Amino acid sequence: MKNFIGLLIVTFSFSPLFGQIDLKSAERLVALPIKCAQQEFPNKLGQVLNSSADLASPAELHPAFYGCFDWHSAVHGQWLMVRLLKTYPNLAQATTIRTILSAQLSDKNIRQEIAFFSTKNNESFERLYGWAWTLKLQQELDTWNDSLGQVCANNLRPLSELFCQKTSAFLPKLVYPIRTGEHTNTAFGLCFIYDYAKHSSNLTLQQTIEKRAKEWYGNDTDYRLQFEPSGYDFLSPAFEEIDLMRRVLTPSELQHWLRNFLPQIYSKQFDLTPGKVIDRTDGKLVHLDGLNFSRAWCLYALAQSDKKLAHLKIIADKHIAASLPNIVDGDYMGEHWLASFAVLSLMPNKRL
Repeated sequence: MKNFIGLLIVTFSFSPLFGQIDLKSAERLVALPIKCAQQEFPNKLGQVLNSSADLASPAELHPAFYGCFDWHSAVHGQWLMVRLLKTYPNLAQATTIRTILSAQLSDKNIRQEIAFFSTKNNESFERLYGWAWTLKLQQELDTWNDSLGQVCANNLRPLSELFCQKTSAFLPKLVYPIRTGEHTNTAFGLCFIYDYAKHSSNLTLQQTIEKRAKEWYGNDTDYRLQFEPSGYDFLSPAFEEIDLMRRVLTPSELQHWLRNFLPQIYSKQFDLTPGKVIDRTDGKLVHLDGLNFSRAWCLYALAQSDKKLAHLKIIADKHIAASLPNIVDGDYMGEHWLASFAVLSLMPNKRL
C-alpha cells in the first residue's frame, strides 16, 4: 500500500496515526497566522455600510478580528495559534502568540465586536461560518489550562453566547439547508456549533441542531458525488453533510443512513480525486486546496468511526498530499487561511 504521507517529508512531518504533526512543522504552520494576524490590508470587510459614519479602517471596525484578509480568517487564525501553542508550549513563537492573543482578545475589543452585531443590516454578518469558527476558538480557549487562555476565554464568551442565541433563533426560520461548497454551507457551520453546544452543555441548541439536521438531511439518498467539486469549493457539500449526520445519529443510524446516501463509500474500490489548483494567486481557485483538507478531516473521522470505512484513510492521506506542500508558497490568497484547514485535518480534536 503506497504511503502518501511519505510524499510530504521534505516540507512537513506528521504521523499518519491521527495526523499528529511535529514541532518543526507546527512552527512553520503557525508562522502563517502570526504573519497576518495584525496585517490590515488587503482586507475584505463584507459588511453593510449604513452611512459614512461606518467608514473606518479594519482595525477600528473590528479590533479583535481585523487581520488575515477577512473577519472569519482572523478568528480561525487565532484558533490555530491557540491549538498549536496548547499542543507545543515550547513553540519558538510562543511569546509572540501570547502577545497577539492578549492584544486582540481584550474585553474592550470583544465588547466592540458585540456592538457591531447589533447594528442595522449587520445582524447576520458572518452567519454561520464566522460564528462557527468563533465557537471553535471559544472551545479551544476553554480547554486550555493556561492563565492567559482563561482570560481570553472569559473575554470572548459573551460574543460566543451571542452567536449561540442567534443560531437558535435562526435555525427554525431556515426552511432549506444551504448546500454550497463555500462559506454559507449549513452543515459545516453546524458541525462546529454542535460541538460547542455539547461542550458548553447547551442542551437547547444541541437538540435544535439535531432536529433540524434530521429534517433537512435525514431522507437524502443516492447523492451524485460525480458533480463535485465545483470550481470554487473549499467544502464538500456531501462530506460536510455526512460529518454533521455523524454527530447527530447513533453509529447504527449513521450506517443505515450512509448506505442510502452514499452506498459506494463502503466499497474498498471507492476513490475520490483531490481537487486540482492551477493558479494559487487566485483567491477563489485556491479554495480547492481547502477542499482537499476539509474532505480529509471528514474522511479521517469516518475511518475512525467505523472499521468498515478504514479504507477511507488512504484517500484522506492522498488529499492532504495534494495540498499540504503548497500552503507556504508565498501568496497571501492561500496563506491567510489554509494553515487552519491543514491543522484541522492533521490534528483533529476528539471526534464527538
